[in-house]
Amino acid sequence: MPLSNPSVSSTVVIYSGGMDSFTVLHRALEEGLEVHALSFNYGQRHRRELDTARHVCAKLNIPHQVVDIRAIHGLIDNSALTDASAAMPDAEYAEENLQATVVPNRNMILLSLAIAKAVNIGAGRVDYGAHGGDHVLYPDCRPEFVEAMRHAAAIANFEPVEVHAPYLEATKAEILREGLAMGLDYRDTWTCYEGRELACGRCGSCRERLAAFAANGVADPLEYETASAPEAADVSR
Repeated sequence: MPLSNPSVSSTVVIYSGGMDSFTVLHRALEEGLEVHALSFNYGQRHRRELDTARHVCAKLNIPHQVVDIRAIHGLIDNSALTDASAAMPDAEYAEENLQATVVPNRNMILLSLAIAKAVNIGAGRVDYGAHGGDHVLYPDCRPEFVEAMRHAAAIANFEPVEVHAPYLEATKAEILREGLAMGLDYRDTWTCYEGRELACGRCGSCRERLAAFAANGVADPLEYETASAPEAADVSR
């Protein structure tokens, strides 16, 4: 897999522990980059994803930092992902169903911190897992936002940093297809918006994940609370 920028030798990967960032992480490793994984505890109710991220990075023996930014929780708590008392939408992955899961300004916050780390350690790139299916739902995953952050990252410090979103135009199914081709084990990911022992199989994130596996004709290796978790609409479009 060719480097997007051959002059870059190391990158900071914003690594949530989910499917997309898991694939982004391994893609950067496949490129031969020195990878520094960066995760954030922002008070998300699905903090189990952080345990998954720790496990993967320990197995891969790559540097991993989990940053506790719960001090800003009161600024971003108007979301079902950060307010445990809010009802989690049980519906397909679509704007009208999942607006309650938008965390205000999340990716701008996380990218700015990742860019700071990149400058601090001399990494030339920051990778994150925005993808095409997120465009309609999350404003800070849209191409216009990524392009603006690329421009800001190039001028915000004396050392420009490349913001790299390799799956910006890809669907979840396409990301999974590439990961499967790399031989990745998606048991080492956590997608569910609920933070329980098993994935719920009902939230929008679970539905999108299940649909991606169905589109690739393979079974999801994760266990779910329900024996036959519902599938979302086809996301292979």
